[in-house]
Parts: sequence; structure tokens; C-alpha cells
Amino acid sequence: MSLLHQDRLFSSDPRRRDIARDLYREIKGLPIFSPHGHCDPEWFATNAPFDNPAALLITPDHYVLRMLVSQGVTYEALGVGAGTDPREIWRTFAAHYHLFLGTPSRLWLDYTFEVLFGLAEPLSPATADAQYDHIAACLGRDAFRPRALFDQFGIACLATTDAATDELRQHAAIQASNWDGAVIPTYRPDAVTDGDNPNFANDLNSFQAIADVDISTFGGYLEAHRVMRARFRALGAVATDHGLPDAKTLDLSMPEMEALYATLRVDPKPETSAKFRAAMVTWQARLAQEDGMVMQLHAGSTRNHNAQVFARHGADKGVDIPRSINFVDDLRPLLNAVGNDPALRIIVFTLDETTYSRELAPLSGAYPALRLGPPWWFFDSPDGIKRWREAVTETAGYYNTVGFNDDTRAFPSVPARHDMARRCDCAHLAERVADHRLTEPQAHEIARLLTYDLPRQTYALSVPCG
Repeated sequence: MSLLHQDRLFSSDPRRRDIARDLYREIKGLPIFSPHGHCDPEWFATNAPFDNPAALLITPDHYVLRMLVSQGVTYEALGVGAGTDPREIWRTFAAHYHLFLGTPSRLWLDYTFEVLFGLAEPLSPATADAQYDHIAACLGRDAFRPRALFDQFGIACLATTDAATDELRQHAAIQASNWDGAVIPTYRPDAVTDGDNPNFANDLNSFQAIADVDISTFGGYLEAHRVMRARFRALGAVATDHGLPDAKTLDLSMPEMEALYATLRVDPKPETSAKFRAAMVTWQARLAQEDGMVMQLHAGSTRNHNAQVFARHGADKGVDIPRSINFVDDLRPLLNAVGNDPALRIIVFTLDETTYSRELAPLSGAYPALRLGPPWWFFDSPDGIKRWREAVTETAGYYNTVGFNDDTRAFPSVPARHDMARRCDCAHLAERVADHRLTEPQAHEIARLLTYDLPRQTYALSVPCG
């Protein structure tokens, strides 16, 4: 028995399936680049064994939490905010595993169960205890420690996401160790650029203390960003990341920013905060022109939509919701300020699928700095990837995209997600070969491009070629 079909995500048409198999055979073993994600650097700094199956696969995965909670399972029953017995968490998960049929989570989890842990029977209440014991026994072995899994997964580089106020001690420990795995930080300044952050004043104080720069003026505040970005780069960082509720940008002069910053420090009203946040996107892009870091814009999430869940359990518990975006108008100030710089890289991700062909793909052809990020969050799924490819390729081509980002907090799902993306790209290319829009040699070239060359080139990742 197998949980996974060897031709999953390929066409049922024999001709297309055969082409997809050939393409996949060439790229399936290529190293994984994970240039954006949310894995915990402490895993690799300490290399301690993972605690138990529930702590590894259920509690930290907001895709899993979201589905189970939608069907009435409590957060506490899943180990969030409660000292629930991990075996009981696993039993609850097993009893509801049927809920994931038809979802990408089911693909990723079945891949993890079969490929990583060698399980062949579907998870169910009848198999729950035996599979828990098997996975727990695996996690007790050295081969399942974080660094060993990193190597086993074939990861060439994995980027974490780290606040501007982070002292990066875990990353420093990784660099100081005798392990050669490339785990690098990513600079995320949101806590000190968004006045709507409830802890904005305290985070600014921490930012000043860590950067050791007086930030009482906007000039000093900007210099603190330069200092922190340099510290991130010294530990391998190649990119920044900006989580935005919308895509609004402004291009304000230095005197205008000094006045706005002074107002924000005294009274961060929503309209002042929104104006400062929009202006700081452009100023961060100017800093990227100085230091060469890639800029990632993740726009379009309404955070913490469920107020009760946020009040009880905090952020990142599966209740953020996509929203509509106006990229054409909102990005115009940013792109007219810096978008014609061919040395700059601004990667845009969205949760608004309606913008793919109408706005983002055309914009990528208008500004040399702009690239299209892959389907994100709710849409990093087989059907989401298919819709995205079909919507953007005719206008943006393949070379204005950047490869795949797994964007995960669930470390074991990294290879599962990349395998899914590779299969989806092979299925797409096989269709283009079958209807004679691409030759087979061209499809093989593009398959490698999408899997390996684009992420490595876009993020300027200095790792050995695979």
C-alpha cells in the first residue's frame, strides 16, 4: 500500500503524462532553495530532537489548525495555550484527518508520512497510536534531528523571517558551529514601520537599543535600519520581507518624512500610521538600492479577523483572510521612484488572484525591478499554482517570475511543498509541449529554470551549483 500515486498531479492524458514524467525525472532531485519561510532558527542552532509528533506536525501548522478549528475542535485540544497530552492531540487529529481530503495539506502530510517516516497506511483512529509511536521513535534518532533532516531534504539554502528587533543569536550560533548548512535570516522591519502595531513604542525602544543609534529623528531612525540590515547581511541575509495589509506606497522627501515621523512618535493615529507605513515601503526600497538586498512585498492579508481567537491565542493561528488589492495605483509611487533600476529586485506576492493577469503580469513588463512572487498562502496549492501559471505566463513569461517559495512554519513540509510545485510545473510544461507551444528541449530548460536557476539568481544565493 502507498499513500502517494507516482503520477500525482500529472495529466490523465497519456502523452502529457509521459512528457511530465520525463521533465520531473530531471528536476526532482535538484537542491531545494527556500528563500522565504518561517522555520525557527533555534532548531538548527541547538539541533535538539523535535519533542513529539504533535509538536512537530500539528500545533505549529496553521493550515492544520484552521481546518480542525473550522469543524469545532478547540485550540486547546490541539495544544495551543494548553498543556494537552501530545498523544491526545494526535488522536484528535487522526479522528478528523478525513477533513483534509482534497486539500494541499493532505498532499503534504501524506508525503511526510510516507517519504519521511516510511508509513504506508492512511492515518485513522485505528492506526493513530501505532503511527504516533513510530514517528516518536524516529524523532528520537539522530537521523531525525533538524540538521540531519536539512541535509536529507536536499536543502541548499533556507531563509527564516526575523524581526528588525531580533538580536539574531540563533543565527550567530549556527554560523559559529561546525555545520555547513545554509540557514540565513531575512530582515522584517514591520514592527518598527507600522504604527498600528500595538507594541510600536516598545519595539522602537528595542530597535534603538539593539542598533545603538539615536532614533529621535527620522535621519537617525533610517540609519538604525542601515545598521540592522548590515548585521543581517553579515549573517547571510539576502532579502527583506514586508507584510502589508495593502499595497499602498508613497514617495515622500526627507523633510516630509522628518515631520511625519515626529507626528507618529507623539500620536500614532491610524491615518498617520498608514501614511508612514506606505512611505517606508519606498524608503526601504531605497535602502535596498544601497545594499543590494532583495525586497519581498507580501500584501493583501486581513490579519487576525477573528477577534476572540486573537485575544485568546494571539497572531498566526489560522484566522487571517485574503482581501482585494489595487496594485496599479498603490505601487505607482514606489515604482516611479525606484522601479526602473535594473539592479533592484522587488518581488510582489498577493492573496488577490484577480490581479494576476490584469495588474501584476503587465506591471512586471513595465518596470525592470519588479518580479512576480509565486502563489502564496491560500493559493500555494496544485490548483492555485495552475491558475497562477495560466494567468501570468502569457504576459510576464517565465523569466519575470522567481521560482517557488514554500513559506512554511512546518519544517517537514518543505520537501513536500517543493515536490508539489515541481510536479505542477512539469504538468504545465507538458501541456505546452503537447499543444506545440514549446519544444521538449525548451520545456526541460524551463523546468530547471523554475526549480533551481530563478530562485538562485533572483536572490543571489552564493551556494554551489547543483
